[in-house]
Amino acid sequence: MEIWVNPACSKCRAATAALDEAGIDYTVRRYLDDPPTAEELKATLERLDLDPWHVARMNEPAAKALKSLPKDAAHRADWIAAMVADPILIQRPIITADDGTTAVARDPESLARFLP
Repeated sequence: MEIWVNPACSKCRAATAALDEAGIDYTVRRYLDDPPTAEELKATLERLDLDPWHVARMNEPAAKALKSLPKDAAHRADWIAAMVADPILIQRPIITADDGTTAVARDPESLARFLP
């Protein structure tokens, strides 16, 4: 299992604490320090069955350029490129289990999918 985290994020800290409490082994990826490649982000979005604008942090100052970018298939690669270039734009935490199950685990229901 891998979890993409920003250590400054309270939702990330809560998710790792819940995984620790459950005794689950996982790998932490500090995605701001080790950003996903475009291919990794595309694969994650496929597993999530979401488009990039669904996991974009639009309240970040870096999102200013995204606000005028259309949310359509023709601009999907532009969204992904922007998120790879500035990973603070990617919602977190994102957990991927060994079986490929993936979720943005910001709420207890999403996190519960990974707990026994």
